[in-house]
Amino acid sequence: MVNYARNVPDTNNQVLQNFISDSPWDERPVINQIQKDVSQLIGDKDNGSIHIDESGFKKSGKNSVGVKRQYCGRLGKVENCQVGVYLGYANGNRRTLIDERLYLPDDWANDPVRRSQCGVPEDVTFKTKAELGLEMIADAKERRVPFAWVGMDCFYGEQPWLRSAIDSKGMIYIADIPCDTQVWLNQPRTEIPEKKGTRGRNPTIEKLVQGESEPVQVQKLAKYPDIEYHRVFLRDTERKEFWSHLACLRVYPVEDKLPGKEIWLIIRKDEGDNKTKYQFSNAPADTRIERLGQMSCSRYWMERALQDAKGNTKMADYQVRGWTGWHHHMVMTLLAMLFILEMQVEFGKKAPMTSVQDVKEILEVIMQRKEITEAEILAVILQKHRARLSARKSHHRRNLRR
Repeated sequence: MVNYARNVPDTNNQVLQNFISDSPWDERPVINQIQKDVSQLIGDKDNGSIHIDESGFKKSGKNSVGVKRQYCGRLGKVENCQVGVYLGYANGNRRTLIDERLYLPDDWANDPVRRSQCGVPEDVTFKTKAELGLEMIADAKERRVPFAWVGMDCFYGEQPWLRSAIDSKGMIYIADIPCDTQVWLNQPRTEIPEKKGTRGRNPTIEKLVQGESEPVQVQKLAKYPDIEYHRVFLRDTERKEFWSHLACLRVYPVEDKLPGKEIWLIIRKDEGDNKTKYQFSNAPADTRIERLGQMSCSRYWMERALQDAKGNTKMADYQVRGWTGWHHHMVMTLLAMLFILEMQVEFGKKAPMTSVQDVKEILEVIMQRKEITEAEILAVILQKHRARLSARKSHHRRNLRR
């Protein structure tokens, strides 16, 4: 915040802090407009895609809204952090974030004291990360954001109810799944067993017919000698073309020990990479392998969008504790990403290889900088000294209480 105050004309740190942390403006209309602008800028109902993913923000203490020891994907381990769930949009290599939700853990959602201290609205209840993701997907569809499929990583893809919910809304998904996910190549028979004897209730739970084949893990299926792989072009990279070997099979996933709806299993082995990736998709049975390949690699752009947000628009650089401040900061991050995307598209008309980083460097050169006086320099120094003194006193008080 201090850095912005130094460079933006006609403002100061206090004004900007109030704008983010306390000002009562509603961020939802801003997100609605962002989605409209992105749809007009890069929207494509045939090749556009939306993706759900999350990002963790390491925090000290326990007073920031939603903070607790939980898995932080950014660090790859359990840490004291906040977690945001995000919706991204991609069309080719054009990408940006278009929605956000703060994950509020169950113990936070049911703690009225902490809720009140952080300004959590009364209508906010506990929702899982997958439920937050589905909520954003449904909102984007209702706002008529044009997209052809929904992408997600393993955390979301391994939840059958989420895939089923997306399928039931008439949307196509491409979902990463763990290597130990089990499937059937042929649909096994199921039945409600006949009652044995005269005692007890009649059976009501559907089970596999005795003697039917057991499901197989997808990682074992990938090694079957009769599985046919095809070399498929996925996308261009900065250095070369990106090719992969794909096997696309119609399978029946295990859901509650029973066969689910027939879907695609994509087994993907990228050239130059020793890892094998596995994905489910409910795309139509006649979908071409090139199309499945296009869908398969699209989540890469969601990962890049999150990298852009952290590296170029400072998503993770905030010092707010309350519900309002967190959402205000995140929506301003999304707005900054939209601005960079607009510049990238505009410059790309004359320089097609213009990247997000190129735009960032251009803006650093051309953006107006605030002329600063000696008095303002002194004010900045005094502000830093006051903040440092306040931190020391706070640290001293904590030590005394201990």
